Amino acid sequence: MASELKIRSNVVAAKNWLAEGRERLRDQHLRGSPGIQVCALLTDLLDRVVLDMYQSALVEMDEASANDLAENVALVAHGGYGRRDVAPYSDVDLMILHTPLYGERVAPLAKRLLHDLFDAGLSLGQATRTPTEAIKLAFKDATIFTSLVESRFLAGSEELFQKFHRKFAASAKRRWRGMIGAIERARAEERQQFGETVYLLEPNIKRSPGGLRGIHLLRWVGFARYGESEPEALQLMDALSKEDQVSLRRASEFLLRLRNEMHFHAGKANDVLDRAEQVRVAEAFGYTGRAGLLPVEEFMGQFFRHTKQVRDVVTRFLDGARPWTRLSEFAAPLLSHQVEGDFRVGPTRISATRRGQKKLKSSLAEILRLADLANLYNKGIAYSTWKTVHEAAPRLPDELSVEASDRFLSLLSQPARLGPLLHDLHELGVLEKLIPEFAHARCLLQFNAYHKYTVDEHCIRAVERTTEFIADQGILGQAYRGLKEKRTLHLALLIHDLGKGYVEDHSEIGLRIAADTAQRLRLPDREAETLKFLVHKHLTMSHLAFRRDTSDEQVTLRFAVEVGAPEVLQMLYLLTCADLAAVGPGVLSDWKAEVLGELYQRMLQHLAGDSPSAASDRRRAAVRVLVAQGVNAPWYRRQIDALPSSYLLG
Repeated sequence: MASELKIRSNVVAAKNWLAEGRERLRDQHLRGSPGIQVCALLTDLLDRVVLDMYQSALVEMDEASANDLAENVALVAHGGYGRRDVAPYSDVDLMILHTPLYGERVAPLAKRLLHDLFDAGLSLGQATRTPTEAIKLAFKDATIFTSLVESRFLAGSEELFQKFHRKFAASAKRRWRGMIGAIERARAEERQQFGETVYLLEPNIKRSPGGLRGIHLLRWVGFARYGESEPEALQLMDALSKEDQVSLRRASEFLLRLRNEMHFHAGKANDVLDRAEQVRVAEAFGYTGRAGLLPVEEFMGQFFRHTKQVRDVVTRFLDGARPWTRLSEFAAPLLSHQVEGDFRVGPTRISATRRGQKKLKSSLAEILRLADLANLYNKGIAYSTWKTVHEAAPRLPDELSVEASDRFLSLLSQPARLGPLLHDLHELGVLEKLIPEFAHARCLLQFNAYHKYTVDEHCIRAVERTTEFIADQGILGQAYRGLKEKRTLHLALLIHDLGKGYVEDHSEIGLRIAADTAQRLRLPDREAETLKFLVHKHLTMSHLAFRRDTSDEQVTLRFAVEVGAPEVLQMLYLLTCADLAAVGPGVLSDWKAEVLGELYQRMLQHLAGDSPSAASDRRRAAVRVLVAQGVNAPWYRRQIDALPSSYLLG
């Protein structure tokens, strides 16, 4: 009884340590302590609680059993707790390693430890395994593998832990090819649940792309491929550049401090950065905003810049670590053909020759030539070639040559891989050389309940959505496939929202951006005028379709006259639909697409000189056919004949 009371008093004491320690660390956080420092101190606090409970559980046993277990058991932290970047209310993951003959004898210890830690107020994940069992499970389940990568010895037999860790690392080194694939597949499933882009406007700061999980992914793959998980060690091995290692460290600090703030404020685990939390954190962190930019937009811009850096660094690291990278590039000469001695086009990828690599390092036109070829052949670009572009991009001159302009316009003319290539060019900083206004739009938050992505992401996605119309079997597909010259439409979509983030109306600023872009790219006068019209009026067709009475023929006639030419109307219709589709999943609903399609067709008839009532007459006749066979067909025909055009078309 006395022993039980002592143990329970230890649990009460541990609960108090946790409460007092968290409050002390919360004050330290509010005074501006770095996120990684607060996490490390919190880990020390948890270590104190866990080790005290562990020792108390041993004391409960008889002395001989306690001594015997201490030599055959190791208490191991893993996951975030093992990594020492645990957040204020994160789960505490523990594993009790034991030698094969001690499974039954360790069960009472594990049960007591689990109960005491739970009673002390910790969210606990606990497993009891032999080293062989742990390693076997790790190679069956990527989630277990990644958690054990972060293993850290706490107490018991250090020799047992070291044997386990050496065997685990050696097994990972032998099986690295399969494990990298398994880790990436598990991460892909998580991305599908929490979003596929770093530019989500209500992200999960741990699990959404570019969040803390991205940094963890690099650690896990680094351990499997190179035997090291720490970015600093990977940098010393030349598996990670110094620049990327610094970017990861800065992003990790920003995200850990943000996560600490969210946990401390909620008093529980909270990783979802929703709209209300964004406003609160922006104020708590002292963001003040600037002209045309709210404090929350300034804060989220910094958030997106860090998550984008994480995504880019991890993507490059994975490209270099995957098993197929070196093999495919080694076999390239056997399975490819050369393009003018500068590039090799293989079965799946384009790579630069030695001469091509040299040209890419100093020429924006050559980089765009590479992108244009990738689009033309519908191939990806090899890792080593993109790595050269990434290193060269910051040193490229801002002046745009005639050749570079022509290459970019050629790229915009073909839909095959246009969306992904524009994403890549933007990530590498090349797009800003072509359209300087992208620098302002980079990671720019649209703080409203409508848009799901940042301005730059939305613009590029709009281009991507319109290229997908090529497979549409309806009016959209007909319009897109029938557009002879697509580059004007693609360029208009790429810049249509770049005027956001200023005090003035974004369409008016967009008009000026369109004029500057046309001049910079040396567009012919007629094409320049079309580009300016599309960007300036990119909201008009949507407003007309959903905010005005489109059965009023005078309304549609006036706008048709303003548009002027059927091809311009065709592009405006496609731009409007792509703009809606790029706002977020499901925004371009079937109903909206139908309304816009009918408005487009009626306006085309105006431009072609049809009678103003032709559309209404066709719709009335079509509806008559649908009710012609019904029991009350004569009554329905009378109602249809009496319907006003606004009801009929609605």
